[in-house]
Amino acid sequence: MSPVILAIMIGVSLFLGAFGVFAFLWGLRTGQFDDRSKFLDAVHTDGEDELNEAVMLENRKKEAIKRKEEKKGYRPPD
Repeated sequence: MSPVILAIMIGVSLFLGAFGVFAFLWGLRTGQFDDRSKFLDAVHTDGEDELNEAVMLENRKKEAIKRKEEKKGYRPPD
């Protein structure tokens, strides 16, 4: 492969990479990735059963953490 072609390929790849980084930073700065209404819309569209299930799962998670902390102090006899 000739050095000229290699230099062109490196130049094009650097340009495309810089363009991608610029586009990503622009998206972050202008808030293109923010979805502020996502959670509010989820509450409006969820039914009562889904919300009750979410509460039940959260309670199970808290109980499991509490049981795990209680077991930390237990050590079986030698």
